[in-house]
Amino acid sequence: MRTHQVLAFLLLLVIASVASENASTSRGCGLDLLPQYVSLCDLDAIWGIVVEAVAGAGALITLLLMLILLVRLPFIKDKEKRRPVCLHFLFLLGTLGLFGLTFAFIIRIDETICSIRRFLWGVLFALCFSCLLSQAWRVRKLVCLGTSPAGWQMAGLALCLMLVQVIIATEWLVLTVLRDMKSACAYEPMDFVMALIYVMVLLVITLGQALFTLCGKFKRWKLNGAFILITTFLSLLIWVAWITMYLFGNAMLQQGDTWSDPTLAITLAASGWVFVIFHAIPEIHCTLLPPLQENPPNYFDTSQPRMRETAFEEDVHLPRTYMENQAFSMDEHSAALRTAGFSNGSLGKRSSGSLGKKPSSGLGNRPSAPFRSNVYQPTEMAVVLNGGTIPTAPPTHTGRHLW
Repeated sequence: MRTHQVLAFLLLLVIASVASENASTSRGCGLDLLPQYVSLCDLDAIWGIVVEAVAGAGALITLLLMLILLVRLPFIKDKEKRRPVCLHFLFLLGTLGLFGLTFAFIIRIDETICSIRRFLWGVLFALCFSCLLSQAWRVRKLVCLGTSPAGWQMAGLALCLMLVQVIIATEWLVLTVLRDMKSACAYEPMDFVMALIYVMVLLVITLGQALFTLCGKFKRWKLNGAFILITTFLSLLIWVAWITMYLFGNAMLQQGDTWSDPTLAITLAASGWVFVIFHAIPEIHCTLLPPLQENPPNYFDTSQPRMRETAFEEDVHLPRTYMENQAFSMDEHSAALRTAGFSNGSLGKRSSGSLGKKPSSGLGNRPSAPFRSNVYQPTEMAVVLNGGTIPTAPPTHTGRHLW
């Protein structure tokens, strides 16, 4: 009896200790999870779980697109589609970085996390917008001239444009953290936005360049320019929204720093999905499509000018062919006479021997109908070459031999 009481008392102690530990941890998180990553599973702060799921799905889609492009690369035969493949990989790499950076705004901050936030935000966006600007330059060349720059030129332009933001972000961290000995997390929202002015300039230039991709004589590439225009326009709307909310909206709603991290995390996830849906997927789809076949001319389209390889005059001025066709026509005429029952000289004898007598047939003295060989009959090829309409006979027509 005493043993059972001791066991029951120990069981109660274990339950009480577990309950106290669960009370100290967030709802939805395990006991062994570090406090720094509580926001990834805290059911009381549901925004972190939602943004985490959206960013994780975007990262998986981006990796899948990179794998598809890598596998299908040997089968891309069109040189105009093979040139920007390196640029596509850079753009997908930047998009993948945006999805990964989203998690840095969900977990609890420290010196390392704050430094990563401040450095990578502008650099990753600069990489994506630089790739979009290079793509707009490429599509404009294709629309106007039909040829695009070399692949290394487009990739080099994107990397050089991104390098400017790398220098800006590095200088900002060095001046505020190392020289002034301030904490990496101690910065004002206005300072964060001012360090991104170069990225905003890239976005506006890309939008202006994308407008010119819709003007040109090669309409085949205008769809690519339209997707670049849509992507940059939606990105501009997102940037206007998050800057307004980050600088003024949170203060007006009296949320302060409470909504700063959710605002930036949502911006990263939304921008990544815009890049994937409106640029990455259409570009890769167009790249993997087989080259278009040249459409044969539609001879039955009467709106087009009539096409014929040789003129009637060229056929008439061929004496040898004309004589051969004339001989063939005479043979056909003779065969038709024999078939009708008129041999050589029979017509004259019948006329002389039947004077005063009633003809045995009603067709004896009637003039014969014109033979088929002397009637102009266009062939199927003549109708096709004449644009679908039945042509008239040429002035020098003597029979079917011209066709």
